[in-house]
Amino acid sequence: MQKIPLVVINSPTATGKTSLAIKLALKFGGEIINADSMQVYRYFDIGTAKPTPEQRKQVRHHLIDVIEPDEEFNAALYADMAREVIRKLNEEKKPVFIVGGTGLYIRALLKGIIETPPVDEGIRGYYKKLGQTRGKEYLYDLLKKKDKAAASRIKPNDAVRVIRALEVLEQTGESITSKQTKHAFADSPYHSLKIGLRVERDELRKRIIDRTSGMLDLGLVDEVKRILQEYGEGIKPLQSLGYRQIIRYLVGDYDLAEAKRLINRDTWHYAKRQITWFAADKDIQWFAPDSFQDITVAVRKFWQGTPMVET
Repeated sequence: MQKIPLVVINSPTATGKTSLAIKLALKFGGEIINADSMQVYRYFDIGTAKPTPEQRKQVRHHLIDVIEPDEEFNAALYADMAREVIRKLNEEKKPVFIVGGTGLYIRALLKGIIETPPVDEGIRGYYKKLGQTRGKEYLYDLLKKKDKAAASRIKPNDAVRVIRALEVLEQTGESITSKQTKHAFADSPYHSLKIGLRVERDELRKRIIDRTSGMLDLGLVDEVKRILQEYGEGIKPLQSLGYRQIIRYLVGDYDLAEAKRLINRDTWHYAKRQITWFAADKDIQWFAPDSFQDITVAVRKFWQGTPMVET
């Protein structure tokens, strides 16, 4: 089966993905599909580093501003929406650039979601209570007895994954590792070139600090105020980076300087988790952010070697 070619630009926050994607899309006549879990929400503009209206006039962006802030959204929904956009762009013979730092969304798009049963609250409640009364070690020992393969892949203190493995086994009679193995060999409809931007850690810290200052200068505090006034504090997107710290500032927990410090600290921690996630993907080709010529060569070779699929 001939596969649809995609260029995926995925790397940690503040590495310059948006700028690179726009330059590549302009050069190759392509369009961009967002793969950032926060940029799908309307009104969350400054704190998500969403492409500006000017940038979106330069190149068409998809899956930005598609969800109301109080609506549910997840990786499976993202993958369904992205696949439909990809299908249409492929029919139009337009190169597709998937751009973002939400690794789970990218994996869901390229490989799909592992089919596991929906949560049974009765079963989950039972194991949670068992963990509370007897401890995490007891739960892990129970998993080792019932499903050695799953236990070998899960850390003893990771109660959430231990409980999920026990749930899946009880509900389906099949190990979650068996489902994961089957999923790993599922045939993807896409052939992808993955590009990552590697920035030295000290430089990345500086970029994060500069970006936070820029967001505050652009009016992040007022953006949070507007969203709070319209939707209240309980919506999920307001628990994300930047927004939750500004909320705490607005309610008087600390001053703006402390909010800024916490945004920088928590963004750095998030970036480190992204670095770990993407480092595990051996298919990513890494470049310095200023290596546009080398990246262009890699993309051109990829497109030349993988023609558009007739659909």
